[in-house]
Amino acid sequence: MFGGTILLVDDEKEIVDLLEIYLKNEGYQLLKASNGAEALELLNSHEVDLIILDVMMPQMDGIEACMKIREEKQMPIIMLSAKSQEMDKITGLSIGADDYVVKPFSPLEVMARVKSHLRRYRQLNASAVKNDNEIIIDDLIINMATHKVTVDQIDARLTPREFAILQVLARNRGIVLSMEKIYETVWNEPFWESNNTVMVHIRKIREKIEKEPSNPQYIKTVWGIGYTIE
Repeated sequence: MFGGTILLVDDEKEIVDLLEIYLKNEGYQLLKASNGAEALELLNSHEVDLIILDVMMPQMDGIEACMKIREEKQMPIIMLSAKSQEMDKITGLSIGADDYVVKPFSPLEVMARVKSHLRRYRQLNASAVKNDNEIIIDDLIINMATHKVTVDQIDARLTPREFAILQVLARNRGIVLSMEKIYETVWNEPFWESNNTVMVHIRKIREKIEKEPSNPQYIKTVWGIGYTIE
């Protein structure tokens, strides 16, 4: 079973060979590098779920590599080191590593840590994706995936067109959109000057999401320009 891609970075062949057996037995795909520079090259061309990174290596050590990786990427990093001093662990964790394993180690312990960090990382990513589907403005929640709108935990039943208008305003929060811009974005056709369609729809949306439609909390009118959600 495919469990993800692990980048193993270590210049000690015995350690690489040992961890490779355990990682592959657990269903992980494996990329290997013998120093930090090689690891960075692999990261530019492959999707990696977790990195096992040795500290002491030629050309570019694990500390420098970890710092460079953290400039752009957020996958878990488990550092390996023969240094067991507390300050060495603190250094590794302070530059962005998620865990620190001292050599010699048990391969089963490393596997347990790999599984734990991957599980946590995937849970966090799943939450982020879920949150990306929602726009929350005070008590107003707009779910892009389900087209569901709630206000103070009460469903507001919007038509597809009303939802599209609300979504456009919410995605452009803080920006004043003209009626022309809203119409052409939602209806996907040219706007004509005497068209009051957007105004009518805004009124209906306010009746469904505002406690006081005449004194709206969410959709504000900017006279002479258009509408905005602040």
